[in-house]
Amino acid sequence: MSVETPTRPDRPGGHVSLAEKAPNARRREGASRLMTVVLGFTVAAAIVPLVLLLWQVLANGLPALSLDFITQVEPLSYRERGGGYLHGIVGTLYMTGVAAVVVIPVGVLAAIFLTEYGGSKYAYVVRFFTDVMTGTPSVFVGLAVYALLVSGAGGAGLGFGTLAGAAALGILMLPIVVRSSEEMLRLVPEDLKNASYGLGARKWQTALKVTLPAAAPGITTGAILAVARGAGETAPLILTALGAREVVGALWGAPQADIGLLMVDGFTQPFDAGIERAWAGGFTLIVIVLLLSIIARLIASRSQAR
Repeated sequence: MSVETPTRPDRPGGHVSLAEKAPNARRREGASRLMTVVLGFTVAAAIVPLVLLLWQVLANGLPALSLDFITQVEPLSYRERGGGYLHGIVGTLYMTGVAAVVVIPVGVLAAIFLTEYGGSKYAYVVRFFTDVMTGTPSVFVGLAVYALLVSGAGGAGLGFGTLAGAAALGILMLPIVVRSSEEMLRLVPEDLKNASYGLGARKWQTALKVTLPAAAPGITTGAILAVARGAGETAPLILTALGAREVVGALWGAPQADIGLLMVDGFTQPFDAGIERAWAGGFTLIVIVLLLSIIARLIASRSQAR
């Protein structure tokens, strides 16, 4: 199939130089510049509020930010200066870590099931409940976990603690892991699967040894973003973890601290020292979530480069 060269009757030979611009080139360049300006304003409209928020949090929490803030617990009186949110940092990482250990493998396996057996009625049920869980308000999750684990039937529950808080965070993290992992698994080329089938591999072997490793960078990114979402939750922990004033290592039987819960307590009292610590706690939480997001972006960029 040959490609015809554009011709002009008024030019020698009837041909048009490739360096010559088309008649509508100026209009297209103008439209391109206009859209670039519009997109620039849109990006600025999204970045400016974020920068102002970070500046507000840092400026108000700077008096309380020090090495003691991440190495000491909060003093008993809100009016006392010094101390920090060590117990809140430990509690946040503890509950988020327990939730991630359970939720990430379950979510990835559910995504593999949806990808490989997406046409079955069971897959439809799993996908339906995953979508429902995605839009469920976090406070309702806290109420459900409180009724099932904290109080239990006839008061036979585990009480407030790390396990109940991790269960609430895990429920919120699970749909993110499932949906992101499913999308990454669907991006794996069919040629890889067909090559595995051609070598005699079974379906489960292909899923675990071919599809899953190929989608591992994207799945890791989605898992880290889910963990970041869980670390920033506060509402369900009011009904499950409750909060503590010291570092708690028990998995159940004792209320657990959290940065968000400590911030709520700090902002609801009138003393400047407690309010400054609450602002510093907000900055610490932003840093934790930001670090997790940066890790996710780095993994995504490396996977794209490969």
